[in-house]
Amino acid sequence: MVDKALELSRADDCIVIADHVSSANLRFAGNTLTTNGTMESTRITVISVAGRSSGVVSRSAVRPDQLEELVAAADRAAREAQPAEDAGDLIAGTEPSASWGEPLQPTDIDVFGRFTPALGEVFAAAERGGRRLYGFAEHTLTTTFVGSTRGLRLRHDQPTGRLEVNAKSADLKRSAWSGVATRDFADVDVAALDAQLAERLEWAKNRVELPAGRYETLLPPSAVADLMVYMYWSMGARDALDGRTVFSKPGGGTRVGERLAAIPVTLRSDPGEPGLACAPFTIAHASSRESSVFDNGLPLSPTDWLAEGTLAALRQTRHSARLSGLPVTPSIDNLVMEGPGDGRGLAEMIAATERGLLLTCLWYIRSVDPQTLLLTGLTRDGVYLVEDGHVVGEVNNFRFNESPVDLLGRLTEVGASEPTLPREWNDWFTRTRMPALRVPDFNMSTVSQAS
Repeated sequence: MVDKALELSRADDCIVIADHVSSANLRFAGNTLTTNGTMESTRITVISVAGRSSGVVSRSAVRPDQLEELVAAADRAAREAQPAEDAGDLIAGTEPSASWGEPLQPTDIDVFGRFTPALGEVFAAAERGGRRLYGFAEHTLTTTFVGSTRGLRLRHDQPTGRLEVNAKSADLKRSAWSGVATRDFADVDVAALDAQLAERLEWAKNRVELPAGRYETLLPPSAVADLMVYMYWSMGARDALDGRTVFSKPGGGTRVGERLAAIPVTLRSDPGEPGLACAPFTIAHASSRESSVFDNGLPLSPTDWLAEGTLAALRQTRHSARLSGLPVTPSIDNLVMEGPGDGRGLAEMIAATERGLLLTCLWYIRSVDPQTLLLTGLTRDGVYLVEDGHVVGEVNNFRFNESPVDLLGRLTEVGASEPTLPREWNDWFTRTRMPALRVPDFNMSTVSQAS
């Protein structure tokens, strides 16, 4: 269909993106599987180029006999459009992807073949322990084909899996959440996940009421991922150049080259990162301030966003790179944060805490001020008090106000990095490896009545 669509185009140039998405899911409640199913969908996006103008038309479930009308609509849109600000030469193709012509291999329910028996054993253990488990497992395989009249013939198969589990006490008054990201569910240790949740429910048997204020706080990898992903999404070079964000330099320009972190941490992306591999080339269905359809097929390479605590790069297109004078550093679909050495695990960090909070997950994160990247949000499913190296009880929920950029400047410890699943953003971003962090004065701005 990609090849045929390219043949049908009468524009100066044309890019066609075909996405095939297959998914399988299991859902459970009260220690019982409730539903399971599979789905498949397709979408064809045609990007026609006429001079310096582009026209984009995207449709789902396109039949072969509908291709001609789809391409004609994109060609017409390109002819009628104003010149595109981000217009540039298309990326030229060399060799096609080795898998270009291979048949699709959709995911199906068999991806859970080894996982479901283990889940059944955990249901039985939870029942004996007086716990109720709720959640879902989902596996998606997205196959993307990118072809162009300049010779691009690229394909990428992206598996994405996630498991979220919420454990509740029998009376439903105590709750704890955990989740994992995976490529194929072969590496998911659901028994270890349940053991972690059982421990947190035990901690919650003792309830401690605390007022709002600033507390020494341990942020586990999942909570760190939610904050760092939001920061990463805010690292657009064009917005920084226009003075809109925390990465804008007063008086003009960007803060690239400025030290942001008290500890020399690195924040990076790499399409070939083991366990977190993602598309090695740019896939842009539309142009925006941080993406350009003219960049489709642009090869991606390892990129440091923070290098030893210093802002090293911002997300940008070839167009914004021409404006900023900085290297071309497009978005990459994974994120890794690492400290300067071998950090301690979360359990060791708890043991080294005299008095502080363990904040297991964040929820409903929203921006308050883009100029400082001040975020607000709520705690959920487990804030715990640590005293003399031991968790002594569950604390009431809070609303927090914090900037991840400001937090970087106040860190006192960076733990060992591990694969994790952000809770707030895992519908959109799952491929992360993060450490636990120690912050001396995390701002719990008000007490929340959420339970």
